[in-house]
Amino acid sequence: MKQRAHILDRYLLTQMAPPFAIALLAMLVALLLERLLSLFDYLASAGSSLATCIALLTDLLPHYFGIALPAALCIAVFLTVRGMSDNNEIDALQAGRVSLMRISRPFMIVGLLLGAASVFLYGYIQPVARYDYRAGFYFAEHTGWAPHLQAGMFASTSSKAVMTADSVSHAGTRLRRVFIREVSASGVAHIITAQTGALTISEKTRSTRLDLWNGEIVDDPFQATHPHKPTVTHFEHVVRVIDRPDKETAFRSRGADERELTLLELAHDLRYGLPGIEYRTLRAEMDFRMARAIAIPFIPPLAVALAISARRRKSVWGLIAVAVILIGFDQTLMFGHSLASTGRLPIWLAIWVPEALFCLGCLAALLRRSRGSWRRRLLKRAVA
Repeated sequence: MKQRAHILDRYLLTQMAPPFAIALLAMLVALLLERLLSLFDYLASAGSSLATCIALLTDLLPHYFGIALPAALCIAVFLTVRGMSDNNEIDALQAGRVSLMRISRPFMIVGLLLGAASVFLYGYIQPVARYDYRAGFYFAEHTGWAPHLQAGMFASTSSKAVMTADSVSHAGTRLRRVFIREVSASGVAHIITAQTGALTISEKTRSTRLDLWNGEIVDDPFQATHPHKPTVTHFEHVVRVIDRPDKETAFRSRGADERELTLLELAHDLRYGLPGIEYRTLRAEMDFRMARAIAIPFIPPLAVALAISARRRKSVWGLIAVAVILIGFDQTLMFGHSLASTGRLPIWLAIWVPEALFCLGCLAALLRRSRGSWRRRLLKRAVA
């Protein structure tokens, strides 16, 4: 009997794994794609590199992963149970005295594991990633020299250098027929011409990088203290640093926002206080994170209860009901968090009352569905 139970658990988890992986990946791609477009638009206008955009998207991944994880779990359980119900597998299991509660057990165990992992995700990974994203965005916005060049106009890149380009595109970062004149400390004028050029912000040197292709460098010694003949150097590709800041632009330290604090830091600040952030704000943030993690194990019972469809009638209302309940609960929890952090409602009323209603409602839906299935079985036996 015990071996049969293990076989059933492995079968259910095997059926659940593919839709879970597909749903999780699809939601992450969909969530990141929208932010990717806005980041591309902003960073291109600021002259940042593709590496900066990828780094910012990497910092956003934990945030969107926390959104996609509960939704993917719900979709995977719902599709698995709905498929088994349509193929009469649920009826066969119940005929063998296997209840819906027993069928839900492996899904609930997965929910418990994901809930425990979410404590680490919400409590440690997301706060640090949020700070890294803000710091990276600040760096992309404030570091380096990223002018919005216009065609035919001269721009001063330093006190002794000017540049212009006959044609400018991509918000001033792609140049054609570039001309640069720079005077060195010894009085030698360097005149640089190039067919094409590109302006990007270098993360390694924390300055603006100018790439030039197919050009010439003319050294004019007319104003030098020791004149010599002009020299001409041809090049295919050369890299110049337009502006190297003397003092590195620094971002603020982590912890100015309560959402950047880890759970241990929140617990420490709740005990000893944190200047600039009130106690109720810190407490609301900690309770909000814990409530989100605790709610995840209760998603599988809700999905199982609403996935069982009536015989010979395939309806989408169960999936719609699950989506509405999850989205409504998430928005209610976020709204309660904002009310609790501002002191408009007590924390227990704003966060834990919706949490208790959701968790108890999920279990009640599964118990009601399980009880109804047993009644139908007894009725069929009585008729037979």
